[in-house]
Amino acid sequence: MRLNTKQIMEILPHRAPFLLVDCIDELEPGRKAVGRKAVTYNEPFFAGHFPAEPVMPGVLICEALAQVGAVALLSCEQYKGKIAFFGGIKNARFRQKVVPGDVLMLETELVKIKGPVGVGQAKAYVQGRLCAEAELTFAIQ
Repeated sequence: MRLNTKQIMEILPHRAPFLLVDCIDELEPGRKAVGRKAVTYNEPFFAGHFPAEPVMPGVLICEALAQVGAVALLSCEQYKGKIAFFGGIKNARFRQKVVPGDVLMLETELVKIKGPVGVGQAKAYVQGRLCAEAELTFAIQ
């Protein structure tokens, strides 16, 4: 299942400039989602990070991964209309810079959901190369 930006905004409460996912290319509700973010020089964070050498902040890559995971989770009937909040980030690793012109491939697999708390394994790629990974914990409200 493929989702465009409008369809993503029907699931997530995020809006520009904080919606960090352009589309969802694959969706298995309650299990996994794969999305994309085309990183452009016009992103608001590049004004200060860093003007002479623009680099997407790692924390925003983690947020983009979390948004993809939230689409996977909140597309399930029992979670429609809810919000998934960050509960934690473990073992985050950043392997290469993400810069203007890159297309960030975002993949989050939900590996555990117990009550209102869950865990996702998340990986981000640029041109097939792993650039970031983390274990994301979330709380559903």
